[in-house]
Amino acid sequence: MPYWPFIVTALTSFLAGSIPTGWLVARLFKLDIQAVGSGNIGATNVFRVLGRGAGLFVLTVDAMKGVIAVLGVPVLIAACFLTKGIQPPESWAWLPIVGGLCAVLGHNYTPWLRFRGGKGIATSAGVLVSLLPIAFGFALITFLVVLAFTSYVSLASLVAALILPFAAWLTQSNPRLVWLAAVLAALAFYKHRSNIRRLIAGKENRFNQPKPPAF
Repeated sequence: MPYWPFIVTALTSFLAGSIPTGWLVARLFKLDIQAVGSGNIGATNVFRVLGRGAGLFVLTVDAMKGVIAVLGVPVLIAACFLTKGIQPPESWAWLPIVGGLCAVLGHNYTPWLRFRGGKGIATSAGVLVSLLPIAFGFALITFLVVLAFTSYVSLASLVAALILPFAAWLTQSNPRLVWLAAVLAALAFYKHRSNIRRLIAGKENRFNQPKPPAF
């Protein structure tokens, strides 16, 4: 069994995920996004600092990184073999999972910013909507409900991450995908450590809080 498809998928997906969209968009405004607001390069901080348009753009691009890693890279690799009349082995069912996980890791630990990346929520959403659309739907509804009642994006993300593995377990018969949901949820909690501390201390910023001066 050739291992290079797994290596290529992992590296390509990691590099795609590592593109620091929020940081690049902020640079267009001559702003260091890591020096304002929460200091995070993700869509929430961009939304607070630069407004709805920039925030939605970053959210969309970060999510698409997950979609491409799952639906683009593995499909292209398989197509290369199929054009030669070679049937991909069954083990390649892991390629989309490897691609999705590496894209999230690339976003969370981008080497272009000294491995200080985002929290992986948008990129995880792109992975989940591609592989676990029903479980993602449950998590998204949970996110929106919690956000509507509390205005805390971090709390909404954490609650959605908490129910995600259970939603995957209830709606998915493939154990590989259930484990992927659990790993993505664990990564979300790990990256939200500082948010959890601020939530407990009552110092977490709300989504509708006035944006800090950026210029």
